[in-house]
Amino acid sequence: MPNLMMMKKIAGAAVLASVGLLAALNAQAAIPIQHWTLPNGAKVYLAATDALPIVDVQVDFDAGSRRDPAAQAGLAAASAGMVQKGVRASDAGPALDENMLGEAWADLGANFDAGAGPERTSFSLRTLSDPALLDKAVALAAREIGEPSFPADVWQREREQIVAALKEANTKPGTVTARAFAQALYGTHPYGQDTTEATLATIDVDMMRTRQAQLIQPCRAKLSIVGAVTRAQADAIATRLLSRLSVQDGACAALPPVPEVAALSAPAEERIPFTSAQAHVMIGQPGYPRRDPDHFALTIGNYILGGGGFVSRLMNEVREKRGLVYGIYSGFSPGLHAGAFRVGFQTRPDQADEAVKVSREVMAKFVADGPTEAELKAAKDNLIGGFPLLLDSNRKLLGNVANIAWNDLPLDYLDTWTARMNAVTVADVKAAFARKLQPQRMVTVVVGAKP
Repeated sequence: MPNLMMMKKIAGAAVLASVGLLAALNAQAAIPIQHWTLPNGAKVYLAATDALPIVDVQVDFDAGSRRDPAAQAGLAAASAGMVQKGVRASDAGPALDENMLGEAWADLGANFDAGAGPERTSFSLRTLSDPALLDKAVALAAREIGEPSFPADVWQREREQIVAALKEANTKPGTVTARAFAQALYGTHPYGQDTTEATLATIDVDMMRTRQAQLIQPCRAKLSIVGAVTRAQADAIATRLLSRLSVQDGACAALPPVPEVAALSAPAEERIPFTSAQAHVMIGQPGYPRRDPDHFALTIGNYILGGGGFVSRLMNEVREKRGLVYGIYSGFSPGLHAGAFRVGFQTRPDQADEAVKVSREVMAKFVADGPTEAELKAAKDNLIGGFPLLLDSNRKLLGNVANIAWNDLPLDYLDTWTARMNAVTVADVKAAFARKLQPQRMVTVVVGAKP
């Protein structure tokens, strides 16, 4: 059974990859990242790990939901999903429907995926580094990226399934909370656009093809490659993966600028009645873009405030001391724009007001006073101690390389991460939080409690 044997090989290789990468990280600060630009304008980032028998690739385009027209919210995600539903006939081979594609990938023992988030459409490939298998996997991935067929009958079926999933999600208080929070936080900014049955009804496959031609172009691509390949091999992989797209001369017309997220000018509170055993609560505001120099101070500070689980201030004050919640967290989600800062929890409806009050007080005190030296040291010990575990597999390393590529971070970002975390002081955290958070102007959404 060749398919089964191939899949066993790639699974075994994944285990070896994890062990090999962890050993490499124990021996050096991080795996060096190489970067260059192809003649077609695509940017390539390579972390070569010679001992690993797997190659992982991620190709990112500025084609996330922030590029969706408001009336067609959901177009990016729908288009990415349809990429895997078939390829059209070309000089590279015959047309393949979704079943044929699935069988082709199974025969190779490789995986290909496509998806879209708020900022980017991403294509990912995982394959063994054996030259014969690698070559075939790259060729097939190139067809999916560059020659999707976007079959109309399949889209009709997929749209019905998405609508059914949306209707099911809308019966859950968590969905209602997240939607209301995003709309209150972002207003008309694309980060706050909501995919609905109405917006999906306006999307057709011609829109997908137009979007593909406008946004999925070689000159807009950022490719992150991790695994057992040389720079020359990585260059060839990157070139071939984009070879089925429209030929470009390396220069792209600038895409329309996306506005920055506006700061909140006043507090806002929304209470939504909902029949549920627990009240769902979110409190927050726009945070910061990923390239902000305060990132390290904010990362450590958030661990202390609400990102560190049972050792965080919010958990201690709201759950442990007062028993108001079952769990509570805080977190930033920085992107190309100021992603949300949020505090989230669930509580008994009759305790919602008190839990909100105490959470706001804890945030306000933290912003005003900052952390203690003991809290800072504990946070650094935990975060720095766990850093190697963020890089101990091909996929985790790929995610970090893609993060560097997408946000234009320094190539030595992983090498200097520990030193930069260690350099953060109590004063740095206090100043960063004072610059970024305004507890008196946050959005609060409560779903499930009495209005």
